Amino acid sequence: MNNTFHVKRFGRLIRKTLLERPMQTLGLIGLLLLLSLILYSVIKAFGGFNPAQNITFIWGLAGGGCFLASFVFGYFSSNAMGSAFLTLPASNSEKWLCAVLIAGVFYPVIFLLFFRLVDSSFVAMYHHGLDPTGPFYKQLYQSVYIFDFNGFLAWKVYPMYWFLAGAMLVGSLYFNKVAFIKTAIGISILITGVIGLNWMMATILFGHVNSASPFNSVTIPAGKEEGSIEMPSGIVNIINNSLWYVLPPILWLLAFTRLREKEF
Repeated sequence: MNNTFHVKRFGRLIRKTLLERPMQTLGLIGLLLLLSLILYSVIKAFGGFNPAQNITFIWGLAGGGCFLASFVFGYFSSNAMGSAFLTLPASNSEKWLCAVLIAGVFYPVIFLLFFRLVDSSFVAMYHHGLDPTGPFYKQLYQSVYIFDFNGFLAWKVYPMYWFLAGAMLVGSLYFNKVAFIKTAIGISILITGVIGLNWMMATILFGHVNSASPFNSVTIPAGKEEGSIEMPSGIVNIINNSLWYVLPPILWLLAFTRLREKEF
C-alpha cells in the first residue's frame, strides 16, 4: 500500500473526519451559513443591498473560512485527541489534504453556492415587489443586481481568504489551545507592526507625513496643500502579487511541514 496517498484510505479518512466530529465541521459550516443569512438580512434592512452583499461576502468567505480552518486541526487541544489523530492509519499527506479539502475546497464552494442562492432570492423578491408602471421602475430595477463573483471586490476577497485560512491552519498546529484567538492576535500584531514600521520609516525619510500606506504611497504636507509620493506601479504590483498569491500557498505548505513535525 502506498504510504503517501491511497484513494480508499483517504476516502475513509474524510468520512471519519466529517462524521466523527459533526459539530466541529458540518455543524460549524451550518452555523456560519446561518450567521451569513442573518447578517445579509439585517444589513439589507438598514443599509441596502450593496452593503449587505459586500459585507456578507467578505465576512462569510474570508471570516468564516478562517474560523473553520482554525478548527480543522483541533485534535491537538488535548494530548489524547492529538495522539489518536497522529496514530490514525493514514499518511501525513492524506491528513493534510483532508484539511485542505475541508477548509480550502468544501467550505468556499458551499458558501458561494449558499450566498448565490440567498443573494439571488433577495434580489428577485425586490424586483418582483417593484411596480412596473412606476416612473422610476427601470432605475430602481437596475440599481439592485446579483453580486458578481468575478467583480473587483470578489477578487480582493479570494486571496484574503486563502491567506487567512492558511494562517489559521498553521496557527492551529502551533497553538494547541484557543488557536483562533492566538493566531488572530498574532496576525493583528504583525499587521500593526508593519504599519508602524512603515510610518516610522516614512517619518525618518520625509519628516512630517499625513498618511503612509505600506508598500504604496506617502502623503506629505506641502504648504496649505498636500502631495503624494507613490511607489512605481511595477514594484507595487510585485509586492501585492507576492502578498496575495505567493504567501498563501507558502502558509498552506507550512501547515503540512508543521503536521509532519508533530509526529516527532
